[in-house]
Amino acid sequence: MKNITLERVVKSALVLAGITVLAYLMYYYGTLLGYAIIAMIFSYILDPLVNRMQSAGMNRTFAITLTLSALILILVWISTNIIPIIANQMVELANQLNIENIQNITRQIEERLTRNFTFLPEGFLSDNLTQIVQNLFDVGELPTALSNIIGVFTNIFYAALIIPFATFFFLKDGTKIRRDLLQIVPNKYFETTLSLIDKIETRLGIYFRSVMLQSLIVALTSYIGLSIVGLNNALSVGIAVGLANTIPYFGPIIGYILSIIVSIIEVGNFSLVLPCILAILFVQMLDNIVLQPIIFSRSADMHPVAILFIIMIGAETAGILGMLVAIPIATIIKITFNQVSWSLNNYYVFRSGETSDAG
Repeated sequence: MKNITLERVVKSALVLAGITVLAYLMYYYGTLLGYAIIAMIFSYILDPLVNRMQSAGMNRTFAITLTLSALILILVWISTNIIPIIANQMVELANQLNIENIQNITRQIEERLTRNFTFLPEGFLSDNLTQIVQNLFDVGELPTALSNIIGVFTNIFYAALIIPFATFFFLKDGTKIRRDLLQIVPNKYFETTLSLIDKIETRLGIYFRSVMLQSLIVALTSYIGLSIVGLNNALSVGIAVGLANTIPYFGPIIGYILSIIVSIIEVGNFSLVLPCILAILFVQMLDNIVLQPIIFSRSADMHPVAILFIIMIGAETAGILGMLVAIPIATIIKITFNQVSWSLNNYYVFRSGETSDAG
């Protein structure tokens, strides 16, 4: 009790107040914070390329401008060439997704399941279909859906303005921003904080670059495989499979389910189900045998069981978004814990009281 002083109480109160204000600002300006996080991810991915261009003698600002310009041109090309194809495929798929087709497909699925699993009651799918369809196509929900769509496009417009701008300055002034933040750190914590930031940035940079490369390859191979077996919507499904593959363990399952559903809706029967399963199986074998050992050899730093539970916790907390950010957040927590523990044992930081008592 003798160590509790007015100064310490005031400092603790100020720290608590600061944390509360920061949490409120993060909640209130969550969208802007999301843009900043996306810009930071882009900066982690692009930083090695910019560094190589700079080491080759190019001015860093010019290197960043050239890199971002190339990225923007690629995104513009995708938005004008790839996205319209995906949109047309989705429109065609939506036209096929009428109530009669849904009922027909449901009956086929139900017949197969009840034939193989006799304990399932007859009509367990079709009896609930009407209510499900009414909920999906409820006209009363149309204004809300339209409002949500408008909101999405508004956010995309703002993101297209803010993210490249923020990425540019993260790449250009990242070192200065880091140095300014470190100036507010007390001297006895400086080395620990510096090492912590460096390790987190290195690990996250490797992780995000690995995930991006893996997703691109999985999306491309899925598109090729599904096209070969005859799926008309192979491009949109392949891209969706690549995006889903960013979620460890659960991503491949989503890929199987999505390809099966689209194949049934597309042809109205089960003729494409097995070929699509084999195509996705080939992609997953390529991913597990080739891509993950090579691409993730340096970024995988957790036990598979730990990753599984981390993903499940993320799903319970924030759904799909939680599954996507679970591994990066867990990585930050793990590195922070390890670095602070190491510093406690080697630098004896946070022990000023013990040192003064010993003196």
